[in-house]
Amino acid sequence: MKNFAMAALAAIVLMCGVSQVAEAADTDKPYHFGFKKSKNGQLPSINEEGFKPILQKNGAIFLGDTSRKEIFLTFDNGYENGYTSGILDLLKAKKVPAIFFITGHYLKDQPELVIRMVNEGHLVGNHSWSHPDMTQIPNGRLKEELDQVKDGVSQLTNQKRMDFVRPPRGIFSDRTLAAGRADGYASVFWSVAYRDWDPKSQKGSSYAYQQVMAQLHPGAVILLHSVSKDNAQALSQIIDDARKQGYTFLSLNDMKLKVY
Repeated sequence: MKNFAMAALAAIVLMCGVSQVAEAADTDKPYHFGFKKSKNGQLPSINEEGFKPILQKNGAIFLGDTSRKEIFLTFDNGYENGYTSGILDLLKAKKVPAIFFITGHYLKDQPELVIRMVNEGHLVGNHSWSHPDMTQIPNGRLKEELDQVKDGVSQLTNQKRMDFVRPPRGIFSDRTLAAGRADGYASVFWSVAYRDWDPKSQKGSSYAYQQVMAQLHPGAVILLHSVSKDNAQALSQIIDDARKQGYTFLSLNDMKLKVY
């Protein structure tokens, strides 16, 4: 009887171990963010992507309040291609707030532009120090990646808090989103985007304008890459025509509701 009990106990321990391993593997399953684009005013969707519950659980951002014609303008700044200064000029003239997600390279290479972003009322977000696939590094390294950017911005500018992170290349897992959240971040994805990140594959400002305007919807989180000449040239008309449609541009700090 004693041997039977010990065997049963060993089996339970083994099963628990297997369960824990399976659970750990599940939380580390990598996802590449994607979504069904908005068309004809309909809302975009992540219902078929398989990660919607993970975003909800970890308080990540996909959409703002879809009952209000609000837009949140976000830029990814991995490196500088000569357009950010003009973008900042335009945002200042039109009184539009934005958030710029920067890497360690950008912070070191373009400190004056980072200072300007903050001084002109924009947010600087965390895009990691070295732009790694976060799902391939442990939590300790992940925290180091984020801390280096946050501390660097804090030392350089008057922005002493950093509340938003954008996972490099849009790759994430339940674990990485949870680790970011535990460190005080909301992970920011997007609901309007197009293939704009390749400077060698620009198709003109009209193309950029059409791509963005065709996807506009209430609560939109727009992703633009500042390396794009097309974006820089189309941005003024995008802002003006979005406002003509009744949209208001807000800072991510003013997002009151997250919708999925």
